[in-house]
Amino acid sequence: MFNKLRQSLSALIFVALILFLMIMSSARLYTDWLWFQALNYQRVFTTIIVSDYGLRLVASVTFFILIFANLLLTRGPLLKAAQKAAVYKEDNLLTIQASPLTKFITPRFLLTAYTLLSLVMALLFSLSVAGDWVILQKFLHPTSFGVLDPVFQRDIGFYVFQLPFYEFLYNMASWTIIIIAFWVSAIYLLVSITQGTPGKLLQSIAARYHLSFLAAIFFLLKAVGYQLEQYVLLFTHNGAVWGPGYTATHTTLVAYKVLTYIAVICALVILVNLFLRQFRLIVYSIGFLLLASILLGGIYPVFVQRFIVTPNEISLETPYLARNIDFTRKAYNLDTIEKRGFPAGKVLSLEDIQDNQDTISNIRLWDWQPLQQTYSQLQEMRLYYQFNEIDIDRYVIDGRYRQVMLAARELNQEHLPATAKTWVNQRLKYTHGYGVAMSPVNEFTGEGLPAFFLKDIPPVTTTDLRVTRPEVYFGELTDNYVIVNAKTQEFDYPKGDDNAYSTYEGGGGVSLSGFLRRVMFAFSVGDYKLLLAGDIDDNSRILYYRNIDQRVRKLAPFLDYDRDPYIVLSEGKLLWMWDAYTTTDRYPYSEPYNKVNNYIRNAVKVVVDAYTGQVDFYISDPSDPLIQSYSKIFPGMFKSLEEMPEDLKSHMRYPLDYFQIQANMFAVYHMEDPQVFYNKEDKWNLPTEVIGNEEKPMEPYYTIIKLPGEDKPEFVLILPFTPQNKKNMIAWMAAGSDGEEYGKLISYGFPKQELVYGPSQIEARINQDTTISQQLSLWDQRGSSVIRGNLLAIPIKDALLYVEPLYLQSQQSRMPELRRVIVAHGDMVVMEPTLEIALDRIFGKGGARPTVPTAETEQPLASVADLAQRANQLYDEALNKLKAGDWSGYGESLSRLKQTLTDLEQSSKQ
Repeated sequence: MFNKLRQSLSALIFVALILFLMIMSSARLYTDWLWFQALNYQRVFTTIIVSDYGLRLVASVTFFILIFANLLLTRGPLLKAAQKAAVYKEDNLLTIQASPLTKFITPRFLLTAYTLLSLVMALLFSLSVAGDWVILQKFLHPTSFGVLDPVFQRDIGFYVFQLPFYEFLYNMASWTIIIIAFWVSAIYLLVSITQGTPGKLLQSIAARYHLSFLAAIFFLLKAVGYQLEQYVLLFTHNGAVWGPGYTATHTTLVAYKVLTYIAVICALVILVNLFLRQFRLIVYSIGFLLLASILLGGIYPVFVQRFIVTPNEISLETPYLARNIDFTRKAYNLDTIEKRGFPAGKVLSLEDIQDNQDTISNIRLWDWQPLQQTYSQLQEMRLYYQFNEIDIDRYVIDGRYRQVMLAARELNQEHLPATAKTWVNQRLKYTHGYGVAMSPVNEFTGEGLPAFFLKDIPPVTTTDLRVTRPEVYFGELTDNYVIVNAKTQEFDYPKGDDNAYSTYEGGGGVSLSGFLRRVMFAFSVGDYKLLLAGDIDDNSRILYYRNIDQRVRKLAPFLDYDRDPYIVLSEGKLLWMWDAYTTTDRYPYSEPYNKVNNYIRNAVKVVVDAYTGQVDFYISDPSDPLIQSYSKIFPGMFKSLEEMPEDLKSHMRYPLDYFQIQANMFAVYHMEDPQVFYNKEDKWNLPTEVIGNEEKPMEPYYTIIKLPGEDKPEFVLILPFTPQNKKNMIAWMAAGSDGEEYGKLISYGFPKQELVYGPSQIEARINQDTTISQQLSLWDQRGSSVIRGNLLAIPIKDALLYVEPLYLQSQQSRMPELRRVIVAHGDMVVMEPTLEIALDRIFGKGGARPTVPTAETEQPLASVADLAQRANQLYDEALNKLKAGDWSGYGESLSRLKQTLTDLEQSSKQ
């Protein structure tokens, strides 16, 4: 009685668990549908769901039918063996003990066991194809590349869209045969055990026929696999060539053709053996295929490579290297890079500096790492606000084209005090961040702090920029769901000793009207308090998937994304812009950039509204065949770039990751002559620079310059190159971001017979300058750490100007201050308090516009009495600003007070 009760309770718990999991899964599916619908992407949702679950269903049903049918074929032999063993046992005729399993082997038991086994294996099989819906959809919506591969003369679209699906079918079929053969063999082994002959698996005629038939199918599939392997050679690396070289073309390719015929012959031999009943034929066939694979696919290619190709590698591999170069350049758009010469050894004049003020006034003196710390100290205002990262962009400000750095002030709920982490606070009150901080890249105050264009809460501006919708509901730190339009107002921003409150006015999120919908959301997010909260009514809306990374990837999981989404202020609103890429690993003869993918295009610009959460996808490269196929798969999802608002379009940047990949590949593939390429005679490297106290690879950097031969300043992305194993500069590359120049790539090469200092050589000259090195050592001894910023090589006219900022950070403060600017040009290296003074020392007075008030530039230290009086004044000033709720002013006063105390300490030692 007790055992039956326990069994019933266990069964009830099991059923309840299954129901709970089904409800959870259904709730998540339902709320996801509502989320896609709210963003007007319900067609994307249905396409993904139908494709994914449809493929799983077809795969699992097909697998179930095949394995169940094969298992049924074993039922007769197993029942017959069990019955015979039982009869023998009753008649005491069995000399070898029969298996005790015979009493369980009944028709009903076998049917139940086979059904359950087939269902479980089919379920596992369906899970193995999860996510492969993209392969299916790309197969159904191919696009021609318009380029044929040089080996099989097929359009590249075949390898990108169709070959992966054929490989998918082959792999699924092969695994199906292997799994079926495993279970069928296990059952026939059970038959032999039941008969008391466990060592004779193929003694049964049924077993011999069944397993032979499966083996024949496997070898036929193997023949198909060899045919597919021929195409895969186009993406392999052999010797000096990416793609099939001499050896692969003349040996491996032939080997696959021969092995195809051998596999078919083996299948036929096995089928014939069904009548000859010579098991040795099967063994010989398998052995012959293995031997042929080793000889033709392994030993023969190695022999040819070592004794024929290697001694004559340049001459034999030249045509294949030419293919490698040509296709890799196409895969990364390197064939569109315009090559220009750039004179070396030129020296700028004062007139050149004065004629290029647009470039000089936009030289970036702030690096994002120290600036982020400074922003955090001056502009986060409260513990729960956080600047996740600093972005670089350009704006027309007061009629001038300015490069700026800015960051969104997000609300990080993890930084709330422990006592404030209540459900109401985290779900209903602290729902959004507020505003942005923005400063020019080249300006700083007398205290070495950024000169803000936009700051504080509510936003305070010193320019014609305006923020009319500062709330940030969707960002990079918004990891939790929140509920808006509840009966409780949301915290908006701190206001002195009080707080300002607001109500969400956007249309983002999903309505929580109706008890049933709230129940589904409670299951979906795993929070029962949604059902109990009295502040939630039918007007309330739930905002979820608020992190832009999660939000965008959920809509378009088939795209790759840049590492740096950036905030944009456009027409008073805050929006996130994010670059997305189409990639594949199936571009013939192309070298992969990340050991996997060997083709990439910046095909999409993603825009996310920080207030409403609306997501828009704009096609930035309509010539890309992959994005053309995705547009067919998801009609209406992607908009043309012409539909993007003009103001927003003016903030498109050439993406950093894409440029970095192209630069890495161009460092090798600018060599178009196969023999030069083979010997790597002109291979370039990316330069290094000193950041802080470490030498690191130089990263591409944005700047506003007049490109050589151009009259208009442009926002470009730049990266220098150095020759292999040398430190001098050999070339630099620029990518345009403005208007019609967007996406234009230009490589400027220096004359190889002239010496142009590279970044690391300039760093060495800085280190060797006695005046600079002594000053740096002195600062380090006074309790401040010196942070060396990014070294920028700025092209001006037909010469280079090197600029490196220096920051000081006291041991007590986490706020770096911009205190010196190092400028190098020609034979001169100078370090001064400002860029303007440094340029004046090199070129003479009047070389640049002042970027800081002259009264705030560094002055000789005042007397001890004066400094003490100034410290008292700054202390009183800081207290007054604190009482007034002016947190930005409070931080600035404290910073100035700290500097005054430092000066006081230095004066007291003199």
